[in-house]
Parts: sequence; C-alpha cells; structure tokens
Amino acid sequence: MRNLDITTLRSFIAVADSGGVTRAAGFLHLTQSAVSMQIKRLEETLGVELLDRSGRTIALTAAGEQLLVYARRMVGLNDEVVSRLTDQAFEGEIILGVPHDIVYPVIPRVLKRFNALYPRMRVQLIASYTRRLQEHFARGECDLILTTEPTTGTEAETLTELPLCWVGAPGGAAWRRRPLRLAFGRQCMFRPKVIAALDQAGLPWELAVETDSDRTIEATVSADLAVHVVLEGTEPPQLERIDHGGALPELPAHFINLYGAEAAASKPVEDLVDLLRDGFRPAGAGRMRAVG
Repeated sequence: MRNLDITTLRSFIAVADSGGVTRAAGFLHLTQSAVSMQIKRLEETLGVELLDRSGRTIALTAAGEQLLVYARRMVGLNDEVVSRLTDQAFEGEIILGVPHDIVYPVIPRVLKRFNALYPRMRVQLIASYTRRLQEHFARGECDLILTTEPTTGTEAETLTELPLCWVGAPGGAAWRRRPLRLAFGRQCMFRPKVIAALDQAGLPWELAVETDSDRTIEATVSADLAVHVVLEGTEPPQLERIDHGGALPELPAHFINLYGAEAAASKPVEDLVDLLRDGFRPAGAGRMRAVG
C-alpha cells in the first residue's frame, strides 16, 4: 500500500499552477531543490513521470494532468478538515427549536451531517409546541426555530407544505366509532382545523386525551383508544395512516416554516439552515446538497 503525502501534492499543485519549480518554490517559501525533491519523491511513489522536462518550460504529462485533479481535491479536503477541527471560530452553540411531531425523521439526519461538518459546535435541540417555540424565539432564546402553521409565516421562510393525515393503531378500529375519540396536545396547532373539519362534516367527536405529553398521545392511539392527526410523512413507527375510504373528512395542509434564517450570523448557522432546507425539501425536488 502506497500513501500519498499532502505536502508533496501541495508542491505539485504549485508547480502546475505557476508553470515552474522556481516560481513554485517562491510561493511555498521553500528552496528550489526542496520542491524538486518533493516532485521526484511523488513520481517515485506513483512510478510515473508527472512533469515533461523535455522543453524549455515544464509541462504536465498525461499522468500529471490526471493527478492534478485528484491532488486539488485531496489538498482541499485536508485543509477543510484542519480548518474545521482547529479554527476557534467554529466553536460555540446553536439553539434549534423544533416541534415534537416533525423531529423525526429529518432532524437526526440533519444533526448528524452538521456534526460531521462542525464537530466542535454544539446544537442544543429544543422540542416543544409551535406556540412555545415562537415565544422562545421572540425572547431571543433560540437561534433558529421550525414551526408547523396553517399559513406561511410573515417573517419566516417556508420549507415545505404537507397535508395532514389521520393516524391510528395498526389494524385498529377506533376511527370507525362514534363519537370519534381524539387524542391531542393542549397546544397542538392542528387541533382547531381538525375539529372544524369534523363539525363541517357533521361527525360527532370527543376528546379522549388532552395532554402536554406526546408519549401519552402515542400510547393511547397505539392502544386503539383514539385517533390522532400528523403531517404526512411524520407518522410514528408504532402508528399507521388510516385508510378510511372517505369516512373521515379530508384535512387541510400545513406549512413547515423556518424562523431566523435571514439573521444567520455565522457560517455554521448558515450551513445548518441549508441542511434544514434540504432535509425538508419536498420529495422529488433533489437530494441533500453539500454545504461547507
């Protein structure tokens, strides 16, 4: 196994960019002989000639042209790693607020990618209800928040629009019973729209659970004692979307809005914003792009 040395690759790039060993030596603050020795060592490692020395000026051979592409990528990646791990500017904390019901599946992937980019940065995740997160943000207690709202926010960036869907226990029958038993959080943004849709459809309903605990809601619904409503694609694994065949009213869409993006004060915050945008990008609109 032969290993390439970043220092020799850096010298090779300098020779290629400057058109000669002498100029490259001045750029690298090395002697001409030191640069020449590094190029020779690189050629011996690879077993190919990288420079065409037959003319008055030095040119790259075909192998040298091919190596140059890889060398730029390797040196660039080396410099990025060193910068991320040692630059004091990339230390600190970002406070991110996210509604309970949209933490999964996107946020864990976003946090994992962000940690790879900025291992010395800490993201403090606050999971709460939209109204509480808006209060935190208004008091300056969060750098960024996501919300689930029936409209686009006047001071927010809308990341996506998702329809609400009915969920219940796998193979459950609670959705067939009347009055329809509902499980909701006290501050759930979906609740008013769901109740309005039921009233408009003339379906009787009652609150089986009104709580501040998502776990209480999930336990009640998974026991087939009530039904719940979530944004499509955010169903908990122990619940399933109800195929009601029109027995329950269709529900309106809600928006996932991002607050704080315009005031991003640092490169890490900007990159976290980009990861959130990519994470909630509608299906078919493209894959997560590289940031950094």
